[in-house]
Amino acid sequence: MSRPIHFEIHVDDVERAKQFYAAVFGWTYEDWSAYVGAPYVGAMTGAEGEMGINGALMQRHGSSVGAGQAVNGAVLTMGVEDYDAAESAILGAGGKVALPKAALPGMAWQGYYLDTEGNVFGIHQPDPAAA
Repeated sequence: MSRPIHFEIHVDDVERAKQFYAAVFGWTYEDWSAYVGAPYVGAMTGAEGEMGINGALMQRHGSSVGAGQAVNGAVLTMGVEDYDAAESAILGAGGKVALPKAALPGMAWQGYYLDTEGNVFGIHQPDPAAA
């Protein structure tokens, strides 16, 4: 059985994207550009041994997906403890609402956002009382 071990988020502006994800989720970074010969920044998403995966921000090759187009790739969903606080951080860091907060009845709150590079990502707060 295989499971995800890494992710890549393609961005137009690596520094802007680093600032966004650091402000919203507290990610830290390592420069791995020498390995690929282009801007490529390792994203550390949590402490070693903590459940989850690390990934990277990389320079986008080609144009970004336009507004109203279907997602072309994977959408990552981040687990959060406080949905409203996470949404506030996203909007404060320059993100935008793609699909607003909605209940997954009896399970969680879920919503989707655009980062500063136009990428879609989700946030998910477990809540058995969600209705």
